[in-house]
Order: sequence, then structure tokens, then C-alpha cells
Amino acid sequence: MAGRVEGKVAFVTGAARGQGRSHALRLAEEGADIIAVDVCGPIPNLQYPHATPEDLEETVRQVEALDRRIVARQADVRDAAAMKAAVDEGVAELGHLDIVVGNAGICIVAPWDEVTEEVWDDTIDTNLKGVWNTVRLTAPHLIAAGGGSIILTSSAAGLKGLPFITPYVASKFGVTGLTKAFAHELAMHNIRVNSLHPTGVATDMGQMGAEYPRMLEANPRLAGMLTNSLPVEVTEPRDQSNAVLFLASDESRYVTAMAMTVDAGNTQY
Repeated sequence: MAGRVEGKVAFVTGAARGQGRSHALRLAEEGADIIAVDVCGPIPNLQYPHATPEDLEETVRQVEALDRRIVARQADVRDAAAMKAAVDEGVAELGHLDIVVGNAGICIVAPWDEVTEEVWDDTIDTNLKGVWNTVRLTAPHLIAAGGGSIILTSSAAGLKGLPFITPYVASKFGVTGLTKAFAHELAMHNIRVNSLHPTGVATDMGQMGAEYPRMLEANPRLAGMLTNSLPVEVTEPRDQSNAVLFLASDESRYVTAMAMTVDAGNTQY
């Protein structure tokens, strides 16, 4: 029985670990070959460990263990030249491009009056400019293939103004808007564009939650905004990857410009 994305090629950013690795593996399980990109290096002010080249190598190992092909490159989504090289080299080796998963992102927790200009710029550049780079550099390949699916990782924070992460909220609302604009412009090429909106996910980035108690102690009325309706604190990466797979597959062939929440009800009230 053929996989749900059999014969397709998927480009995944932030693929060295966490949700990005999970997305790459879930798509590979269902028959896709992978082009994997990650910065694999430090970004100032991060409150959790950064990805490493060894992490990306492990993603390669796990995809190859599924008997799928993978092209992996170390590249920063903020660097258009490096991203273009990674996309073009991957497509040249694997033949075409059908699926794009713009997953790379960072989050730094701080109350509004502790956010520095550096934190603001790095967050907006990575999470928003990086997504813009991802779409504009991959879309020509999707057009050449006759269409495809783009899935952009936003957040519950891209639908409601979660506290203590103002740069992240701004960037993820931006991703939500970009998704809709790109969806309409690229529809003429049979390209679908949707956004994914997770609640907390059990990844390295999820460790940032340790920063919240200090801020909630000073502003306890906001605690409810961080609570999921379903009785779960965080989701697993695979929960998000199952949604990515659906949006990447022909099962969602008429789904576009949608904000898909996998958020345990966090945004739905």
C-alpha cells in the first residue's frame, strides 16, 4: 500500500530536532524524500540548548533508516543566499519539490520591559523573515512541479496574544497573515498554503516554560491564558506532525488559507 505522500519531496526547515525532525520523519514514513535544513548553531539569548550539526546528522540517520533519501544542509533561514543554495541543491539531487514545511523558529520568554532590541530583531528575523525566505525561494520549484503544499508553523500565539513573549507573538501573527496572503496569490499555480498552530510541544524549545513562574507570580491573572482546555499540559511532536502530514497529502487537496489548530483547545474560547 502506497504511503500518503509516496513519491513526493518535502523541504523542512528547523529539521535537526524537535518538531522539524518529527515532521521530516513522519513524511518519510509515508513515502516522501526529504530536504532538511537547520542553522545548527547558537542564537543569542536562547533559554534552551541550540541545535547542533550532530542533531542534523541524527535526523539524516533516522530518515535513511526508513529507506528514504535525504539531503541535509546547515543554513540559517535568515540568510537568503544560503537558503537558496540548500533548496536548489536538494531539488537538483532529488528531482523536484512538492511539500514545504516552514518550521524553523525561536522563542525567548521575557516580560515586555525586559525585551531587548536584539531579542526583538532576532525573533522577527528568524520567525517571520525566515518564513518569507522559505516561501519565496521554494515556490518557484513548486510551480515547476505543477503545484504543491506549503505548511507554515505559526502558534497558538499567532491567534491570541499570549503574555511574556511579545516578539514571538508579533512574529507568529505575521506568519498567520503571510499564510493567507501567499495562499491566495499562489492558488493560481495549484499551490496550497496553510498554517499550523500548536499549543506547547514537548521539545527543547518547550523548556522555556521554566521562565514563566517568576512572571506569573508578578501577574497571576494571566495564568489562565496558558491553560489548555483538554487535560494535557503539552502535546507531542508527532501530534503536530500528523497535522502536517494531512496538510501535505492529497487528502487536503482543497484546503488552503486555513489556520489549523492542534492546541488542545487553547485558542478556542
